[in-house]
Amino acid sequence: MRDFLESLPSDEDLDSISADPVAKARALNRRELPKRFYTEAAVKPETAGFAIELDRRPVKTPAKRTLVVPRHELAEAIAAEWQAQGERIDPATMPYTRLANSIIDGVAERAGEVVADLASYAGSDLLCYRAASPIRLAERQTNVWDPILDWADERLGTRFAVVEGVIHVAQDPEAIEAVRRRVAELDAFTLGGLHSVTTLTGSVIIALALLDGHLDTDAAWRAGSLEDHWSLEVWGYDADASDRLERRRNDFLAAAAFLAAGRAG
Repeated sequence: MRDFLESLPSDEDLDSISADPVAKARALNRRELPKRFYTEAAVKPETAGFAIELDRRPVKTPAKRTLVVPRHELAEAIAAEWQAQGERIDPATMPYTRLANSIIDGVAERAGEVVADLASYAGSDLLCYRAASPIRLAERQTNVWDPILDWADERLGTRFAVVEGVIHVAQDPEAIEAVRRRVAELDAFTLGGLHSVTTLTGSVIIALALLDGHLDTDAAWRAGSLEDHWSLEVWGYDADASDRLERRRNDFLAAAAFLAAGRAG
């Protein structure tokens, strides 16, 4: 089967490639859109999990590994993305496939780097930086984010500091270490899903609350996109901003599904 998801990195990928090992793998997934060359996408059980086949030929990752995921529902979602493609195959419409590729090629062999990156998010988590004004935004942040922080404080046995504005506040090293210990327990697929939720929301605390079932998918998305929705409310509809937010939401939903599969397993 042709390895059509390979490409040179985009400018956006190059900006993040050194700091984000998942982004490094994703950088392999871009190229000119190829024509569809298969008729049927299907799931095939394997010893290691569930593979996706196109006309009975296995899908490969950009690094030429067989695309195998640990749970049937993830494989079905990936196969559905392939089946839904039109005359040309657009990876931008395939968040499950892209995330699976990133995990297989970028997380499985470098889990330690991903764990360290997630721990670093605990030092500058979205939930810890609040607006001083307008007051309605500050109140919304308090109402939505404070209960999540309260849960994290109890779950991790530590306390996160909160500050108004964007000036960095140093977190208790034990809080960062507590996050590191928690994420170090995870398998590669759950870790990859957690990393994706974290980068999409700016909050490893939201990602952990979603993983543990404290937040459902909708609540986690609302918390992580609170400021984006606030901007749309204040400034009115903006087609480009709305499209970017919807694409991010689709990526978030795929990552949340990987977390749900890890929790179920």
